Amino acid sequence: MQDLVAGQIDMSMLPPDVVIPHMRTGRIKVYAVMAKQRLAVTPDVPTVDEAGLPGLYLSYWHGLWAPKGTPQPIIAKLNSAVIDTLSDPSVSARFSDLGQEIFPTEQQTPAALRALQKADIEKWWPIIKAANIKGE
Repeated sequence: MQDLVAGQIDMSMLPPDVVIPHMRTGRIKVYAVMAKQRLAVTPDVPTVDEAGLPGLYLSYWHGLWAPKGTPQPIIAKLNSAVIDTLSDPSVSARFSDLGQEIFPTEQQTPAALRALQKADIEKWWPIIKAANIKGE
């Protein structure tokens, strides 16, 4: 973001919470959101589909992991605490202000997180391999 604001790079694909403050001050121009639907916090910004790049979706999500072998009752207690926190109106409002969408409660489960992570790996791993991207 620093390089984008300084004019050292011409474009970037960054999460909404990083972009929105700079967009609001006019430091950067946002051309599209990389999602199927417009974000509630930026209703005037078109989707990539509307901007002419159909299907170029990139989601930003958060998860909470525990060490392998953590007892199921502890996992259930952690999950319950997360669900309670995300259902708090002040928390959900803050996430919304940052352009982050909270998944519906039925998708806030360890199994749903596992499926989401697996789907992202299946989507991005072939692209990473084809581009010969290496971790540093």
